[in-house]
Amino acid sequence: MRLRSWLFLTFLVVPVIEIVLFWYVGNWIGLWPTLFLIVFTAVLGSMLVSRQGRDTWNRFQTELASGTSPSATIVHGAMIIVAGALLLTPGFLTDTIGFTLLIPGAREAIRGWFVRRMRSRWVIVK
Repeated sequence: MRLRSWLFLTFLVVPVIEIVLFWYVGNWIGLWPTLFLIVFTAVLGSMLVSRQGRDTWNRFQTELASGTSPSATIVHGAMIIVAGALLLTPGFLTDTIGFTLLIPGAREAIRGWFVRRMRSRWVIVK
């Protein structure tokens, strides 16, 4: 997918989906529970991101000290940062994606998919 398509999706389609989801959830459980849910997921997400970020930083330092390549840990750390940004953004879709990125198995699957995709598109010279 081209960059222009990703930008369109990110800045137009996602907010529309979020507004529709707010409307449906607000009608289903009410205004105050919906607002509480949004604040709760942001607080919970920030706590989880903080903990996982600290763990990833410690793993990164351990890998550097032992002389192993921390490339996978760097990618996991980047995904945790993205998860934090998504969880602080009000919305149910962004929260779902953010919480998914906090699952180590999901991060590893995404990293594997990304590596396979890049290997098929780029020439790697050793």
